[in-house]
Amino acid sequence: MTSLRIFFVGGLTSYRALFNWLTPWILIPSFLIAPLFQILLFAYIGRTTHLESDRFYVIGNALQYAAVPCLFAMGNTIGGERYQHTLSLVLTTPAGRLPLFIGRSLPVIANGFVVSAFALVTGSALLGVHVPLSAVAPLVLVAAVTAFSCTGLGLCNAALGLRVRETAVTVNVPLSSLPAWMSTIAEGLPLTHGIAGARRLADGEGLSRVGGLVGAELLIGCIYVVAGYVLLRLMEVESRRRGSLEVA
Repeated sequence: MTSLRIFFVGGLTSYRALFNWLTPWILIPSFLIAPLFQILLFAYIGRTTHLESDRFYVIGNALQYAAVPCLFAMGNTIGGERYQHTLSLVLTTPAGRLPLFIGRSLPVIANGFVVSAFALVTGSALLGVHVPLSAVAPLVLVAAVTAFSCTGLGLCNAALGLRVRETAVTVNVPLSSLPAWMSTIAEGLPLTHGIAGARRLADGEGLSRVGGLVGAELLIGCIYVVAGYVLLRLMEVESRRRGSLEVA
C-alpha cells in the first residue's frame, strides 16, 4: 500500500511541484496555445513552398509536441528537486526507488497525451484537415504510445540531472536532412515511428498495416524506461560515493 501511495500520490505531488504550486491555468500558453501556433506556422510554410499537405504538418507537429512536456517535465523531476534543495531529502528516504522514480512518469505521460490530442483535434479543425473516423481510435493509441516513449527518454534525461545542471534539451530535424549514420540513430529515438504510423493512419490505412511502427515505438519507450531507471540508480550510487549531487 505504501508503494502504491508513493507511486500515485508521490508522482502527482512531484508533478505539481514542477510549477511551484501555481494554478493549472499556467499550462495553457505553453501546452495548448503554443502547439497551435507551431502547427499553423509549419502548415503555412508548407503551403507557400508546396512541400506537403496540411495533414502532414498537423499530424507531425501534434505528436512532436508531446516531447515538450515529456522530456522537459521528466528532466525537471530531478533538476527541480535540486533547485529547490529537496533532492538530498528525496534520496535519503527509505522509499522504494521504483515507485519513487517511475511513479513520476504517469502525470507526464498524461500531459503529453493531452497536449498531442488537443493539438491534433484543434489543428485539424482550424486547417480543415479531415481524418477518417476509423482512424480516430488508432490515433489515440499512437498518441498514448508516443507520449510513453518520449517520457522514457525523459527518464534518461532525468538521470543526467543527478550529475549535470542543465537537462532541458530537445531537437526536431527531418530524417531526410540527416547523414545516413545519424538517420540510423534517429530510428532508435521516440517520435520517429509514432509520427510515421499516425500519418499513415490519417491517410486511411488500418491499424494492422501500421502495427509494426506502433510496436517499435512502444518497444523503444520500454527500453528507455528501463535504461532511465537503471541510470537513475547508478547515478544515485555514484552521487553517494562522491558526496555530491552534481559535477558540472
